[in-house]
Amino acid sequence: MYTLYIGNKNYSSWSLRGWLAAKLSGAPFNEVVVQLQGVGPNPTHLAYSPSGYVPALHDGETVVWDTLAIAEYLAERHPGMWPDDAATRAFARSISAEMHSGFPILRNDMTMCIRERVDVAPWSEALISNIERVEVIWNEARRRYAPKGDFLCGPFSLADCFYAPVAFRFQTYGVEPKGAASAYLETLLAHPFLREWEKAALAETTIIELDEPRVIYRDKLAAAARSI
Repeated sequence: MYTLYIGNKNYSSWSLRGWLAAKLSGAPFNEVVVQLQGVGPNPTHLAYSPSGYVPALHDGETVVWDTLAIAEYLAERHPGMWPDDAATRAFARSISAEMHSGFPILRNDMTMCIRERVDVAPWSEALISNIERVEVIWNEARRRYAPKGDFLCGPFSLADCFYAPVAFRFQTYGVEPKGAASAYLETLLAHPFLREWEKAALAETTIIELDEPRVIYRDKLAAAARSI
């Protein structure tokens, strides 16, 4: 049986991706939640993750510690995680890799904090550019694959796992994508896997101030309150 090490569910976007991949595989796995702490690799994680980051997947003596690597490792062993059609699979892998390696402003300026709902507009031009790129990807995916199902490439796949944290971010910060992307956002947030993760996140009591929007944007929110 697999063992998956993950961080706090309210905050850990990368853990969410790894956890969703494990759920999508259909294989049983033990879930070990560890506390996130500070910025950068955590030395306390080195006992189970060579990078000092989570998630980390253990399969016997094999350890896989990058989210995209975890997704591919599981997909090699469990069918149906990527689309069956080669062209669709290439598209799904491309948009997943783009999310894995890109969108730095979105990650930094809209930290994942599932329990929160905040309005920190106006957003920077760089953040708007990241949001608009997500919107383009979602709308293009739905244009291509809507006849096959309700998710990015038809059925729920690893591509949706990689964009799930974005859906929670959009929910927290009140981002309303245009076009088919709007309906996709609602569909993704309603998926049973995301609902399960969200329920667990809302039950957590740990506060990590570095990832709290009301701490990060304290001055901006206070100024907005004074102007009302």
